[in-house]
Amino acid sequence: MSTSQEWPLWEVFVRSRAGLDHKHCGSLHAPDAQMAVQMAREVYTRRQEGCSVWVVKATDITASDPRDKDMYFDPMEDKVYRHPTFYKLPDSVDHM
Repeated sequence: MSTSQEWPLWEVFVRSRAGLDHKHCGSLHAPDAQMAVQMAREVYTRRQEGCSVWVVKATDITASDPRDKDMYFDPMEDKVYRHPTFYKLPDSVDHM
C-alpha cells in the first residue's frame, strides 16, 4: 500500500478505572476519529481496564526535539526566582 492510500496514524491514550490521568498505550491506523476510538477500545481495553479513551492524530502532536533537552529540562537550581525564598508570606498563611 502506498503512503497516499494509508489511513492516518492515531496515538491512543487510555484512562484506567482507578486512574485520574490518561496514559499513552500505543498507536493505530484508522480512517477517521470515530473509527480510531472504536478500534482503540477493541485493541487497548479488551479486559475492561479503561473508562475513557482519547485518540489524537499523530500529525497534530508537536513535540520538543530530544537534542534540546538541556534547554527544556535543565536543573532548576539556576532559576533562583522559582524558589519561594524571595516571597514574604503573611502571618495568616501558616501551611505553605
